[in-house]
Formats: sequence, structure tokens, C-alpha cells
Amino acid sequence: MAEEHQPEEGPYTRWVQSTIRNPQKAYRAMFYVAAVFFIITTLFPFYWLLVLALTPLDRIVDMGLVPKGFNPGAFVEMFQLLPFHRYMFNSIVIGLATTVVVLLVGSFAGYAFGRLEFRGRTGLLLLLLAISYFPPAAFILPLFNFFTGNVSVFGVSSPSWFNTPGALVTPFSGLYMPLTVFILTTFYSQIPDGLEDAARVEGSTRIGALFRIIIPLSAPGVATAGVLTFIQVYNEFFFSFLMTDGQPQHWAPIVWGILNYQGQFQAFYNLMAAASIVGVLPVAILVVVAQERIVSGLTAGALKE
Repeated sequence: MAEEHQPEEGPYTRWVQSTIRNPQKAYRAMFYVAAVFFIITTLFPFYWLLVLALTPLDRIVDMGLVPKGFNPGAFVEMFQLLPFHRYMFNSIVIGLATTVVVLLVGSFAGYAFGRLEFRGRTGLLLLLLAISYFPPAAFILPLFNFFTGNVSVFGVSSPSWFNTPGALVTPFSGLYMPLTVFILTTFYSQIPDGLEDAARVEGSTRIGALFRIIIPLSAPGVATAGVLTFIQVYNEFFFSFLMTDGQPQHWAPIVWGILNYQGQFQAFYNLMAAASIVGVLPVAILVVVAQERIVSGLTAGALKE
């Protein structure tokens, strides 16, 4: 009896059989697929902004994947039409001021929650977590009235901080404080008590031990909280749009600068794209620099008592 003919195995079948024998191939394939997907979804918006920025304004119609022309002068024209560098400066100053306030107050709160035993600690942490989930839009009306001097308590009017950094730094600090407190509480609670006790024996106060022992040993957590806070403030739109009138001399942040390229009768889409690319550079540089320090700190080793 003739032997029955077996169909030839295709490349996919051979790959599946090889993967069953060697599971590392499946893990490697999943990693490559996830990495390619992440790179495409992350970098394509920046590529599209570059395409728009290099295309002359009168040719931004039915755009494809390549620029319709080559106009690098848009990166110069954007500074000539508006003082975009001032908008960037405002955002950087507001971001740095908010980061300093959040880290300072968050460090004290993180120390209290992470290293002190007191009644109601768990409840306060849960309350802080619940407040962090409130939508920012719920606070905009009372905050706007407060920072425009329309709130009076016992005959004392609230400060008129509209068009000032205070109207932005104050709500930003409250919005992004809970995340910083949770991050620092986790890191501060992992520091061995013996190190702080040794500093206390040598005459250091709790505040001194916090700044000399706890914070330096928790540098990865502090850096992570600081970077996340700065990035969130730098990219914030809602409060930045409502607490200023859009003028750079009135501390309008970068979102106002990008929006101001859109006039009543014409929108300079190529300049808006160029401004978006230039505006993201400080954050990109910060992430590259901070990522190395955070990763090196996290992998430096664990503390053991």
C-alpha cells in the first residue's frame, strides 16, 4: 500500500513548533511587537508635527506622510510672529516653582505618613487619595473667584492673583501633591530606623535627619516625584488657559503661545506644529537626563538594616 503523502509544513507551522520547544522565541517576539507598537504610537505624532512644520502654509491641504515642500524657516518665523521663548520661560519657571513647593511640602507629609505612628494615619492617606481623584474642573469656579479677589471672609478679601504665577502655582501644587506624597511615603518608609536614630543620637533634629539622611537615601523617589510634577505642570492646559489672559508679560504659559498662532481669520498650522516641537524639547531633555539618574538610583541596591 502506497504511503500516504504528508503535506509540507509552512514557515508559520515550523515557527510555532520551534517556539514550543524554545519558549524564549515567543517572549522575544512579543517584546519586539510591543516595542514596535510603542515606538510607532509614540513617535508618529512628532513625525506628523515635523511634516506640518516643514510644509508651507498654503500647501497644507490633503496632506500625506511626507511634507509638501521644505520650509525650515517656520522654526524662525514662529519666534518673529510671537515671543514664544517668553511663553516657554513662563512655563519653565511655573513648573520649577511648583516642583519645589510640592517636593518641600510632600517631603514633610511623606515623612509623617511613612515614619511616624499616629492615630488616623490610614484614614488621612485614604482621604488624600480620594481628593486626588476629584476632577480639576470641580475647583475652577471657586478658585477663579478666589484668585480674582471676589471672596471675602470676615471683611478680608482674597488676593487678586489673576495673571500672576501664584494663580497657577497654588492650584498646581494642590493637584499634584497627593501623588508626590504617596511616592515619598513609600520611599521614606523603607529607610532603616537605625540610620535616623544614629543621626538623632548625634544631635540632629527630625527635620535635620530628614534633609541629611532620609532625602539623600530616597533620591530616586524624590527625583521621580519631581520629574513627574514638572512634566504635568509644563503640559497642563485647563488652569493655565483660565487663570491668564494669554499675554506673555502676564505669565501666560506655553499652551497660550501655541494657541495664539491661531488668529480670528487665519490659523498658522505650520507655526503651531513648529512651536509644539520646540516646546517639547525641554521636557524631552529632562526625561533623558532624569531617566538615567532614576534608573541608576533604583538599581544601585537595596538598603538593609
